[in-house]
Amino acid sequence: MSSFNRRLLVLSGLGALAACGFAPAYGPGGAGAALMGQVEVDAPDTRAGYLLTREIETRLGRASNPRFALGYEIMLDAQAIAISRSNVTSRFNLLGQVTYALRDIETGAVLTAGDVRNFTGYSTTGSTVAVQAAERDAEARLMTILADQVLTRLLAEAPAAPE
Repeated sequence: MSSFNRRLLVLSGLGALAACGFAPAYGPGGAGAALMGQVEVDAPDTRAGYLLTREIETRLGRASNPRFALGYEIMLDAQAIAISRSNVTSRFNLLGQVTYALRDIETGAVLTAGDVRNFTGYSTTGSTVAVQAAERDAEARLMTILADQVLTRLLAEAPAAPE
């Protein structure tokens, strides 16, 4: 395919996106503008809660005069997925679920709510310190993934939120 044909294909694809009402989430008038610096995340009480809050505030900014409050509940479960012949677990999956609700602070009305689920894995074949580091790293990766999923859902629902 020639260079000209590829450019034409890309431009026609961009035209189709513009025609369907596509707008960047964080662009002017995008769904992210209604949430940027406007969401107060509940104070964390666990390491996982801190990691989730940090990821969300990194993307949306810390609210100084919030219009919305984001409440969440985190559930984590480690499951053995690889067991040796000598009955020693050598790998775990860390399963996570975040149930969240975005509320209007002024009215207390729930604007959107839902839950997201995902998992990460880690190995237990190293030293005690290495296994603890792998477990903490898996938890941090999982909270990043879950924060991304929560934000994707919030951005998808943001147009319904009052501006």
